[in-house]
Amino acid sequence: MQYIENYSHQNGEDHLKTKQLYEWTISIFQAPHIKIAKGCTAVVREHVRSKLLDNGWSGEIPIDTAFDLTVFSIGDNTAFQIQTGNITRAFYDLLKLEFLYKRGRIESAVLAVPSLNASKKIGQNIANFTRVMNELGLFKNVITVPLTLISFE
Repeated sequence: MQYIENYSHQNGEDHLKTKQLYEWTISIFQAPHIKIAKGCTAVVREHVRSKLLDNGWSGEIPIDTAFDLTVFSIGDNTAFQIQTGNITRAFYDLLKLEFLYKRGRIESAVLAVPSLNASKKIGQNIANFTRVMNELGLFKNVITVPLTLISFE
């Protein structure tokens, strides 16, 4: 697995750089021992979870106690979400991140998704960087959380 590129939505990249998290976040995805292929998602998610926990980030956090909805991790007022499943889940993740931002629980967020090429290797209709990036542009007045969208393959 390797980092490919990122997209800064609402100055999300600047927020990561201010917190000195930008380079570290990208380094999470420099894991050549992990091969992107069908059935790899559990290994990818566990690798990311391990890196976050090793650096003092939380495990899964409920976004509201009345609902069984969580985000992958929170650290330094930044939420981290990884989506390796169906594309519709990525947009649901954006809603959860926006909710946390509007409630003042986070200042910025990271959403990591496979590149278009990697999503095709993983399966059908999998979240991918190109589609999420394009639709973030469309919904820039709806999704206001400063977000860094990360692509890996």
